[in-house]
Amino acid sequence: MLVLGLQGSPRKKGNSKFLLERFMKTAENMGARTHIVDVTRKNIIPCKEYVVCEKKGYCPIEDDVRDEIYPLLRQAEVVVLATPIFFYNMTAQLKAVVDRCQTFWARKYLLKLKDPGANMRRGFLLSVAATRGKNLFEGLNLTTQYFFDAIGAKFEGSLTYRGIEGPKDMAGHPTVQDDVAKAVQGILQPFGNRKKVLFACRENACRSQMASAFAQSLAGDKLDVLNAGSQPVEQIQPDMVAVMHEKGIDMGFRTPQKLDDVISQDTPEIIVTMGCAEQCPAVAGARKLDWDLPDPAGKPIEFMREVRDEIEKRVQNLISEIT
Repeated sequence: MLVLGLQGSPRKKGNSKFLLERFMKTAENMGARTHIVDVTRKNIIPCKEYVVCEKKGYCPIEDDVRDEIYPLLRQAEVVVLATPIFFYNMTAQLKAVVDRCQTFWARKYLLKLKDPGANMRRGFLLSVAATRGKNLFEGLNLTTQYFFDAIGAKFEGSLTYRGIEGPKDMAGHPTVQDDVAKAVQGILQPFGNRKKVLFACRENACRSQMASAFAQSLAGDKLDVLNAGSQPVEQIQPDMVAVMHEKGIDMGFRTPQKLDDVISQDTPEIIVTMGCAEQCPAVAGARKLDWDLPDPAGKPIEFMREVRDEIEKRVQNLISEIT
């Protein structure tokens, strides 16, 4: 599982950065894979309200939000925001990312598409403020709540600290270590006993993507789902996206991944291949299944639908068997 941190502080050694790094290190010690995006050092263009996202479900602005952060938000099962308080809210750099996630809101509420990872995704907030005002975090909490709703994450809570201004104030806080340990344990506990299943095909653009989406949607609470390809291409198949949308399942922002890279990061207990068995490496102790499904790429869309329905049945059977 991936824990994604979005760091909003422009300070290189700020207190919110310390807080996020402590959170991530604790998550790693509990077996999670972590990734931090320092949004203040990314190419991020603020929302220009083109409303393309509300009509077509994608953002036309080409920058690191669209090309890097959107896919990470879909891949992550825990998303953590970290920011100091600027005028009763998050920093402008992080708020620009949040505003650009109107795309996710539109796909969810206007296009009525279901993100298959939304069943399990969780969100958490980390924040510090220099002053001690009673209402310091109210605006930030509201913004964060609606952001997590848009990206399909349940808001699990927050750690917020007042009177933190000096460069080492957070590191010297008497309860921070216990606070973080308790928060991480609470948010990761539901993910602890899931079986890790990898769906693999050659290009990771069609069959394995459909299988992993069905598995996430149907049993994300029981399965830690991975997907990859032995020879991944740059983009997923448009016809596959279209036929999954017919099922109400959102395949937006999913990107093909290399099989060796995925296995090196997460060791699966079950590997399900789809016609690439001879190209998929052996993993010690992992059970291996080969569904030998035909590749629907380049075929009529009716054939894509047939393969989709067959994959859905096989995923349902697999879930029944292993859970």
